[in-house]
Amino acid sequence: MFYISRKIQSVAFFRFSCYNDCTINCNLAENNMMWFWWLMLGCNIIVPLITVCAGWFMWKHTPKEINTIIGYRTKRSMKNDDTWKFAHSFCGKLWFIMGWFFLGLSVAVLIPFINSAYLTIGIVVIICVVVQCAFLVASFIPTEIALKKTFFDDGTRR
Repeated sequence: MFYISRKIQSVAFFRFSCYNDCTINCNLAENNMMWFWWLMLGCNIIVPLITVCAGWFMWKHTPKEINTIIGYRTKRSMKNDDTWKFAHSFCGKLWFIMGWFFLGLSVAVLIPFINSAYLTIGIVVIICVVVQCAFLVASFIPTEIALKKTFFDDGTRR
């Protein structure tokens, strides 16, 4: 009988301590919500910052030689030195502008979610990053169109 009552007391103590821990954790979670928002803002602006830096390097520091390792590498851009430099200049400017645009947009989109739940903030950040990456990948379309308008198929200027 003593064993059962001791067990009931320990269960009651466990419930009491869990309740207190949960209320303390909830208060800490409310206080840490802002830190999570700042962390997610940092994660959200990483892609635009990298885009700005990569765009600037592509625009201002085009790789000297045509290579298959680094740079804007498509069949049309690797025809000759002129197409290589044009493609890097065009795509670099595009990325530079897109990066600054997405940097501002990322901050503006996340501001209304300052006091939202963790899951909501996380979903918004994931959607923003996916959209940013989709635009980065799709940036080859205007670059290839500009190459086609500026150069003939053999790589000479129109």
